[in-house]
Amino acid sequence: MAISIRTDEEIQSDVLEELKWDTHVHPNEIGVVVKDGIVTLTGWVDSYLKKMVAQQEAHRVSGVKAVANDIEVRLPGFAERTDTDLAGAALNALKWDAGIPTDKMDITVSHGWVTLKGVVDHYFQKRDAERAIERLSGVRGVSNLLTVKPQPTPQDLKSQIQKALVRNAQTDASRITVEGQGSEVILRGAVSSYAEKKAAEETACSAPGVSEVDNRMIVSPPV
Repeated sequence: MAISIRTDEEIQSDVLEELKWDTHVHPNEIGVVVKDGIVTLTGWVDSYLKKMVAQQEAHRVSGVKAVANDIEVRLPGFAERTDTDLAGAALNALKWDAGIPTDKMDITVSHGWVTLKGVVDHYFQKRDAERAIERLSGVRGVSNLLTVKPQPTPQDLKSQIQKALVRNAQTDASRITVEGQGSEVILRGAVSSYAEKKAAEETACSAPGVSEVDNRMIVSPPV
């Protein structure tokens, strides 16, 4: 199965088009530079959510190997919040998600930057907590220092994830390689779309005993 090779110019053009397509961001705010398949995003936006959306959009483009997100967040006056207000909003956002154990977390806010510390039982809880904070108005950045509580790692963890990928209609398990290093999982391979890449990651994140998922798959449709 051949893998299409895309030029940096093609990737840059598609990233810019992807940014135009998503109404969350304004492409004129963001600069895109591509070298050897690595995308660097520059410029400034008025919310942390926009910064993360731009990053996701860049990852979605076929041929992108990695993304360096150098976008600066500059909050407009109406979006400025005191650290006290933002800490309360962050706590409430986490409490609204029944799957996130807020009693095991410490939330610190300094100049709009939210830091999460503590111990959670599952990797998806760590990931979901960060996602909940990203969407809050007034956030300048997030440091996710949550750790996943050590649990017995199934000896057949790799096999369990591979079987789950086969069951998932959104993923072509034949193109995905699962590597296990204790409770840490590495996903490799070439998938046909960003949606498939994220679906595979979600599957691995949900596996019992997983403490970290390193998604190294590339988006490259078969030709």
